[in-house]
Amino acid sequence: MKIAFFDAKSYDKPSFEKYGKENGIAFKYFETKLNEDTAELTHGFDGVCAFVNDTVNAAVIDRLADNGIRLVALRCAGFNNVDLRHARERGVHVLRVPAYSPYAVAEHAVAMLLTSIRRIHKAYIRTKDFNFSLNGLTGFDLHGKTVGVIGTGKIGRVFIDICRGFGMRVIAYDKYPAENSDICYVSPERLFAESDIISLHCPLTDETYHIINAETIAMMKKGVALINTSRGALIDADALLEGIKSRKVGAACLDVYEEESDLFFEDFSGHIVEDDTLARLISMPNVIVTSHQAFLTEEALDNIAETTVRNIKTFAATNACENELSYH
Repeated sequence: MKIAFFDAKSYDKPSFEKYGKENGIAFKYFETKLNEDTAELTHGFDGVCAFVNDTVNAAVIDRLADNGIRLVALRCAGFNNVDLRHARERGVHVLRVPAYSPYAVAEHAVAMLLTSIRRIHKAYIRTKDFNFSLNGLTGFDLHGKTVGVIGTGKIGRVFIDICRGFGMRVIAYDKYPAENSDICYVSPERLFAESDIISLHCPLTDETYHIINAETIAMMKKGVALINTSRGALIDADALLEGIKSRKVGAACLDVYEEESDLFFEDFSGHIVEDDTLARLISMPNVIVTSHQAFLTEEALDNIAETTVRNIKTFAATNACENELSYH
């Protein structure tokens, strides 16, 4: 099969080349993102491979279908950027990678938390100038603190295990609690009220959109630390900014951002970023932003490529796949 691979980065290619050659699948790499204009590049291909910030709305799906594309292989778990209903109507099958390395994302969440509360990023910069003062670097222990986890899928449960290793008390909320688990599930209101730290590990749906907003921030403890390694639109960024300014939010660790699609994964160091909310968040001393980096480990990249290629090969052979989205 010939697959048009959009939003390609240098770190994507080695694993996809390896598994593609082993399975007779040829990838053509396009650095541009998939959208209404670039969908025209798919002439002559059997399918497309897309990522989290590619646009797969109704208009794009129409253009893909008109070009004979029947397969969209997502190399990610989330699919909020895809119009699944319209894909089904146009006969386009959408596949995904439901899990690649829950450890990668969960460990990144903890890394961001530790960096923030122990001021490691500030100490690193300071010692580069041979400034060894400890003023302003006082943190706090994780041991004994209460962490609220929203979403207890594979990533959320790995994050819970890590937190328990630090001696933290864990409470959680999930619309669909994990069966036969020892997780202490509580209502969202109780989670917001009792947590010293809140970490988001849920998918983006109509129900979870802006689950962190002005109203829910008002329920939280003063000085709460927020972590988001899931989807940017889980947090109302403007409400978060106000929460930081009012000292209600003591720290924010963001690997995702609601309006990231035109910014993340690209180098804008020589440009003026016009997103005022993001610029103000980054300027805050208690905010850490990484650019959707949580998944980026060698193990995860290998798993993503292997599963994506297996999805494509299985669909080509059987016209079905266990990781199908649009027809399930």
